[in-house]
Order: sequence, then C-alpha cells, then structure tokens
Amino acid sequence: MDSLQFDHTTYLSPLTWRYGSEAMREVWSQHRQRRLWRQVWTALAEAQAASGLIGGEQVADIQAHAEDIDLERSSAVEAEIHHDLMAELRVFASQCAVGGGALHLGATSADIEDNADVLRVRQALDLTLEGLRALLAALADQIDAWADVTSMGFTHIQPAEPTTVGYRLAQYAQDLLMDWGEVRRVRDNLRGKGIKGAVGTSASYMDLLAGTGWTAAQLEADVMRRLNLDTFTVSTQVYARKQDWLVLNALAGIAGSANKLMLDLRVLQSPPFGEWAEPFREKQVGSSAMPFKRNPINAEKVNSLARWVAALPRVAWDNAALTILERSLDDSANRRLMFPEAFLTVDEIVQVCTRIVRDLRVNRAAIERNVAIYGVFAAVERVLMALGRAGADRQEMHERLRTHSMAAWAEVSQGRSNPLPDLLRADETITAIVPEETLLALLDASAYVGDAPERARRLAGEIRQALS
Repeated sequence: MDSLQFDHTTYLSPLTWRYGSEAMREVWSQHRQRRLWRQVWTALAEAQAASGLIGGEQVADIQAHAEDIDLERSSAVEAEIHHDLMAELRVFASQCAVGGGALHLGATSADIEDNADVLRVRQALDLTLEGLRALLAALADQIDAWADVTSMGFTHIQPAEPTTVGYRLAQYAQDLLMDWGEVRRVRDNLRGKGIKGAVGTSASYMDLLAGTGWTAAQLEADVMRRLNLDTFTVSTQVYARKQDWLVLNALAGIAGSANKLMLDLRVLQSPPFGEWAEPFREKQVGSSAMPFKRNPINAEKVNSLARWVAALPRVAWDNAALTILERSLDDSANRRLMFPEAFLTVDEIVQVCTRIVRDLRVNRAAIERNVAIYGVFAAVERVLMALGRAGADRQEMHERLRTHSMAAWAEVSQGRSNPLPDLLRADETITAIVPEETLLALLDASAYVGDAPERARRLAGEIRQALS
C-alpha cells in the first residue's frame, strides 16, 4: 500500500462514500480493526500478568500504547512481510519498550483476529438494531394513523377485497419485527474463538502456564471476561464459521422485508394505482429525457441493494461448509468484503426505508377512487352470503352473480362506470330474496374490512412493546 490517502481518481467502493452511515463505516474502518486487535492483545497480556507469566510493568507499558494506532507504519511493514496482523504486532511491540516482547505470547493470529472480528460484528449489529428501531417506530406511527382508512386489497395484482392502509403497513412491520427479534438473537448469542492456539487445543497455553497454578481454560476465561465476550467451547484454528452464516442470514432477512415494502410501494406509486408515493423533493429530477417523471428512485435503490445482500449468505455458507479440516485460508479475502458490504448495504437500506416511511405520501383521493371502482366487485361476496342466509341455492346464486360481475368488468375495462349495482338491482330473482335497499347497502364495500383496524393497532402496540 503506497499511500493511505485515496480520492476519486481511483476506484472507491460506493460504500466508501455513497451508501451507509459514517458510524457504520467507522466500525468497518482499518482504524477500528487495529484498535480491536490491540484490545485483544492487551486483554491477553493482562490475563497473563494475572497468572504470573509477565510482569506488571510490561502490562502497564502495553496498556499505555494500546491506542497509538499508526497505519502508515504498519502499512509499510505489511508491504514487506505481507501479513497485516503481524505488521500491526511489530508496530505495537516497537512502541512498547518494556512490554513489547510479551505481546502475542502463546497466541496464533486467529486468537487475535477472530475475537476482534466478533467484537466488530457485535458493534455493527448494535448499529443495525438502532436503525431497525427507528424504522419500526416510524411504521408503528403510520399504522396507527392509517388503520381505519379503507383501500382496495390486491391478490395476483388484481383487485380483491378491501383492506386498510394501516393493515397493509402492518404486514411489512410484522416482517421487520421478526427481523428485529432474529438480529437480537444472533447478536446476543455471538461467541468468539477464545484463546485456544493454532488448532484450538490450547496446547501452547498449557505449556506456558505449567507451574503457575492456572489452566488454559482459566486464562481463556479471564481474557474473554475482559473482552465481555462469550466463547465457543471448542474451535479449530478459527471460530465456527457457521456463526458468520447466521449473521448474514439475519441481515438478508432485513433486506428481504425491506424489498417487499419498497416493491409494493413502487407498484402503488404507478399512476394506475396512484395510492402511495415516496417523497419527491422540489428540485428532484425524475428522468433525463422525460421531465414529468416522478420515479420512485429510492424504493428502487432499496430493491437493487437488497438483491446484493441476498447473495451474500451463500458466501458465508461456503466459508462454513468448505473449510478444510482445522482451517484453510480461502475464507479470509472474501470476509474482508462480506461483512462490511453486508452491514453497510443493510444500513443504507434501513435508513432509506425509514425516511420514506416517515414521509410516506398517501393519496386518499386515489384510494377512494379505486375502492369506488373495484370495491363493489368485492362486495358481491356479501350479497352471496346474504342470499345464502335467506335460504337461496348457493351454487345458483354464485353463477348469477358471476355472470353480472363479468358483464360489469367488461364495462369497467373499457373505462366506463361500473354498472354492477344496476345489473343486480334489475335482477328480480335476487331482489326477491334481498330487498333493493339492503342490496345497495351490501354493495358498499368501504366498511368491509373485518377486524383489520384492530389487528393493525394491536401490531403497532406489539412493536412499541418490543422496542421498550
């Protein structure tokens, strides 16, 4: 690495500057990585001092220089030896005139790297949970605000029966609430490799500790207590890569839930629906060729990024499934990409979704128009049930109602008014069983939403309880 200074004359990842938050970028920075390596080295030295392996002055010296990150020096060393952790170790040791010689005593690289990786993943998951908290809170507010507003439901992208805006929002929120629970579960169950040496047997530490009265397990427990990190009972040279797969799956779950929400928004923003829209700034340009366009670019960005996240669990799966015996290095390079890219991409996805949900544009006129056009078709089910309750032959009435509905649909498809109420009123077989006044009341589908408003509000309450 010739220089630590980069600008836009060379390739930069969009995650370096375009997507994700500064806080998440800092977690995945080289500076944070080196600080965490030094944190693990320091914890190991402190535990070894407690066991009597090294002296107090050595530990004090190590502690005094634990924050003296010098990336320029370590990069220069790495250019010579081609080992980033050893380069950092040499720089750290050179800064500690008294304690430097005690650093990394008995350790293998993964004892340092793997524990630091898990600490960093935990920090990134904490940021992810903060973002999810904001998104879920915004959804809960919108669910309450729109719980009672009737809108058409669609199955197979065809008008079905009415629902409410709040109930539809609750579906997305429920998915994200499951993601919240899964991310918390994964976060709370994270475990580091521990301090177990080259193939996980702790042999080097047992030799070092001979005669001290300490066991390798006691030393490991002391180190991990200082790091506030649980450990796997057994390991190879590295911690179980299955854990990485669980982390990536949890992130992909968030991306999947967000993808559904934003894809539906794009459909509903289309003028034939016209019911929802993402915020559109006053000077925003929708198209270079068509000045009138109001493209849902932020929702589309979420869908695009979500596809990328969805592909990453496979990388983690391969790392776990294809590790040979006690360890192979063919996961190392892709893990440098996999974790930061997954976390930063999900960070961007959650931020964008939160902004859209908080400022969601809901067009009540379009919603009412669609209910007026299509709701009467859904209300035919109510007529069928009323006819059945009155003793009519269900199959005969279904066919009669279907015939009228298809005739009305043909008219609506040509852009004409829905004639279904008039067709049913003119059917003397139907009106002989269900009076015309009752029939017209049944055909008003605006209240045909069951207990959707109550269920939506209940879900909003569950969200707030989970976040409290």
